[in-house]
Amino acid sequence: MALKLTSRFRRLLQRPGSIDLGPYEKLTVAVNEAGESSTALTDEELTEVVAEMRTEGGLDEDGLIEFLALAREAGERAIGERAFDGQIVGALALLQGRVVEMATGEGKTLAGAFAAAGYAIGGRKVHVLAVNDYLAERDAEWMEPLYKLLGVTVSHVGQASSPEERRAAYQAEVCYAPVSEVGFDVLRDRLAGDVADRVSAEPDVALVDEADSVLIDEARVPLVLAGATRSEELDDDVVQLVRTLRAGVDYEVDGDGRSVALTDKGTDNVEEFLGGIDLYDDANLDKMTQVNVALHAEVLLRKDVDYLVRDGKVNLINNSRGRIAKLQRWPDGLQAAVEAKEAVPVSESGEVLDSITVQALIKRYPKLCGMTGTAVVVGEQLQEFYAVEVAVVPPNKPNIRVDDTDRLYLTVEQKNKALVAHVKEIHETGRPILIGTHSVEESEQLSDQLEAAEVPHVVLNAKNDAEEASIVAEAGVPETVTVSTQMAGRGTDIRLGGRDGSNGRERAAELGGLYVVGTGLHASRRLDDQLRGRAGRQGDPGGSLFFASLADELVTRYSITSGLRPSPDKDGRLTDRKAVGTLDHAQRVADGANAELLRTTWSYSRLTEQQRAIVLDTREKILVSDLAAEKLAASSKERYDELVEAHDESVVKDAARRIALHHLDRRWTDHVAYLADLREGIHLRSLAGGIVHLKPIDEFNKSAIASFDTLIDDAWKDAAETLETAEIGSTGLDEEASGVPRPTATWTYLVNDNPFGTEADRILGRLRNAIKGDELVTVEDDTPVELAEEDLPEELRDLDEDDLADDLPEELREADEDEDEDEDEGEKKK
Repeated sequence: MALKLTSRFRRLLQRPGSIDLGPYEKLTVAVNEAGESSTALTDEELTEVVAEMRTEGGLDEDGLIEFLALAREAGERAIGERAFDGQIVGALALLQGRVVEMATGEGKTLAGAFAAAGYAIGGRKVHVLAVNDYLAERDAEWMEPLYKLLGVTVSHVGQASSPEERRAAYQAEVCYAPVSEVGFDVLRDRLAGDVADRVSAEPDVALVDEADSVLIDEARVPLVLAGATRSEELDDDVVQLVRTLRAGVDYEVDGDGRSVALTDKGTDNVEEFLGGIDLYDDANLDKMTQVNVALHAEVLLRKDVDYLVRDGKVNLINNSRGRIAKLQRWPDGLQAAVEAKEAVPVSESGEVLDSITVQALIKRYPKLCGMTGTAVVVGEQLQEFYAVEVAVVPPNKPNIRVDDTDRLYLTVEQKNKALVAHVKEIHETGRPILIGTHSVEESEQLSDQLEAAEVPHVVLNAKNDAEEASIVAEAGVPETVTVSTQMAGRGTDIRLGGRDGSNGRERAAELGGLYVVGTGLHASRRLDDQLRGRAGRQGDPGGSLFFASLADELVTRYSITSGLRPSPDKDGRLTDRKAVGTLDHAQRVADGANAELLRTTWSYSRLTEQQRAIVLDTREKILVSDLAAEKLAASSKERYDELVEAHDESVVKDAARRIALHHLDRRWTDHVAYLADLREGIHLRSLAGGIVHLKPIDEFNKSAIASFDTLIDDAWKDAAETLETAEIGSTGLDEEASGVPRPTATWTYLVNDNPFGTEADRILGRLRNAIKGDELVTVEDDTPVELAEEDLPEELRDLDEDDLADDLPEELREADEDEDEDEDEGEKKK
């Protein structure tokens, strides 16, 4: 009753949360009653009954009840899984276009399969979008017997799938695929020179697995398609030079660790080393660029944190999942700089051909639904960006996991020492332990410390991601200690006693179940909850504990610790309210900053998406009709007639189509590059105060519109000029000789769509830069830090707290106000 009242109250306030499950629960009762008759059917009869239900208009309420009763029976027969009532409720919510929140181990995969099959029976085609190849392939193969019994075709797409395999897979009624692969297929299809080269199908229903990760976390980084252009090998003298430069003398790193720049002395030293050249002379621009990217690679990019070297290649690490970011590279020569730094072969450079945001990709689908273990926390963002509501399905059995209070320490060293001692103590009881770390580097450092403490363990990180599922599946075996990066293995159940529960399940339960230990809080409490959720599945016992320090990146980046007077105990642990509150404050600020980043990404991409739609409409007409031949015959009549006399007209039409496509794509590629430069310049002008009383987004849109106005007309002019000199033979157009070669799409760029950070980053950066020296005031020196006005940056000198609050994004203002309220409440209690 209390849950329903809370749900209604939240809806009254129009704050997305759990919708009322009452209607779904009533339908579930009807499904249970209808299921009694389905048990008497043979497999063939069950398939026939479902086939008779097929419709093009979607299943009505009676049809849903009958179908789900048959699907539950099919699940038990085909894969040995009989759906709980909660899974039926989840399937109903998915079929109504909701994002369903179901706890880990509650059977999201089966509920999703029921919903996907239900959409298929109703005449729709479904893409089940996963976070990686492994989960897409695993779930498709796992659920295949169920789909087969229901008469529904199923397939999957992975990174290794060939164009022919992709084309066939997308024709299935239900296709499982990583969201990135679907996005890259869309981008590649947009560059297709022939209709037969395209692989994607018309989008219809998107059912998103791990919806919060895909729709929120992954959406911060646009999917970008690049084509090879040239090799960008750095001069060896530049590579050797940057290794000799000294921090604080030859170069300085900004407070956020986001950029590095030569000092005047460093510039002098570099110019002298390179033979007395002037780095800022136009003739030496290439050398200046090489120095900058080499310095960035040497100083800011860390091996085993930002990337790792495997099989003689530099592989980027996906920060949100701790896995290898396959087929992703840094742009603008930075990839080559890192490869030179690590002495591995330098790969080709490339240019951006096109890009798409996750929001734009998802909005192509007329119907959206999804499922995850943590959705309510991002309910407002799901509503804002995707117009979907959250349905929270209660667990089949009550959650009895015990979540201990976070333990805070003064330094990272003290935190790690306490963590290892605690893990050793728990391990000696035999209880299984899963330790979640934030990076490959951290996992390996912790591994060394555990080894020194004689704690046997297994490490799962980006270096052995191929085995992640099998390693994680055994994390529930007694006496097992598993060290994992981020959410590696997410989507794989951790059962007590191992994969089949036969390896000490009872003992593991008696010991308290799986014990999850976090080496630090994430930027969002939601991510902490995801890690905690690995324990306590299906009513099993379990526990969790997070360790943190005031020197963790979360605190140093998103909170101001100056003025704190921490009083650690002999082990460095902090328990005072102010210090502990710093963690919560930092997470709230980080959540606000990330929400703003997603909002900014979307606001800047809206106009681009509208312009892209215009280009794609023209491109489609060129691709499927004789528009190119008609246009070029009108603008270059003599040349066109001459070519038709010399060759078959079909050959000339094909040549005209290829020429027109090349120039349209070329103009769009140049426009995309211009928009990237424009975006960067707009923020520079904003930071410098160059735009007065104008929003950067408005200025961006003005310039973008002006640049796009003549794009298509210019492409037709270019095509007409090329036709005049094109090399066309009896077999068709010689693209290379005619200067219109097709681009080779070979990789994706990993791009942050807000290169100067969010407004919150900039404000926090100003505050951090204002507070010089050691941020922490130790027990020995408990004098609060006092800053003279002249010590402050100019923009903060006349700024009081109210002014600063006005400058914060709305989410951060709320976080700051919440903290003030907490402090006031604490004073009243005193």
